[in-house]
Amino acid sequence: MNRSLSIRSNKGSSGSPSTPARRKGFSFASLRGSIQPELSRRLYQVIKSTNNLVSAHEAAGRERETIAKQLSEWGEQTGDEAVSDISDKVGVVLSELGAQEETYAHGLDEARGVLKTIRNTEKSVQPSRDAKGKIADEIQRLKLKEPQSTRLVILEQELVRAEAENLVAEAQLTNITRNKLKEAYDAEFATVIERAEKQIILAKHGRRLLELLDDSPVTPGDARRAYENGAAARQVLNDAEDDLRTWEKNADSYNSLGRDDDLARASMAVGADADSSRSETPVMTGAGGFSADGGHNPVARDSAYVSPTPTSHDGEESASRG
Repeated sequence: MNRSLSIRSNKGSSGSPSTPARRKGFSFASLRGSIQPELSRRLYQVIKSTNNLVSAHEAAGRERETIAKQLSEWGEQTGDEAVSDISDKVGVVLSELGAQEETYAHGLDEARGVLKTIRNTEKSVQPSRDAKGKIADEIQRLKLKEPQSTRLVILEQELVRAEAENLVAEAQLTNITRNKLKEAYDAEFATVIERAEKQIILAKHGRRLLELLDDSPVTPGDARRAYENGAAARQVLNDAEDDLRTWEKNADSYNSLGRDDDLARASMAVGADADSSRSETPVMTGAGGFSADGGHNPVARDSAYVSPTPTSHDGEESASRG
């Protein structure tokens, strides 16, 4: 978790290294943003909307960290030693959830950057389409008005060249589109999985902390038992930090690597045919006494702690995603 066992000790400094803030501001590019070629207009809207989504998750992460600090400060002023300690420890978990949200936003932004490659390629292809269409229109106009014009031969030769250039551009566009579409959303789904699994880890340890708070009612005049779970609460945070540190990307039931190999072979076969033609022309284990349906599990409470971190099967390798 790369943070202390208390938020209060960091009042004068930032909690932990966070994802660098993304700079935003006025630019000439923002003025030209709404003026896009027809071919790249829809993807431009996708990229722009994703940027708004990234900003929303960054804001959510900051709000979560603010709430964590406020909860810790409230618990301190209650005068209840147990509430003070548990609220502070829960605040640490909430703050780490906020940091995970900012990391998730960074992953979304990287995936968004990959989509820009498709958009830029679409923008570069648009002129070749327009040039080919313009020449074809001019030929049709001359055939109607001046069918014997000598310019027709020149224009038809230009059309052949324009069609050849456009053919290359279109092939490049479809190759880049398929490749970068897979790359972008594979990276996004990978960061979704990472965020979800780490949130589960933190949430399970947060519930373990709550189990350390005795909420049995006391009658007026009776003294509540002294709080003795401070060491156990610190151990919960240590366990959470260890689980986050040892977390790794695991292969899931969807064998994306196998499908990539199959699709690559199929693409090579189709590409070879085209060239020939052209030459002729995880359920996670709960910890802390909770069952899968959210209820209490008396057996689990008496058993030893089991890390909720998903572990990889023997022989599997972690798939690295950009």
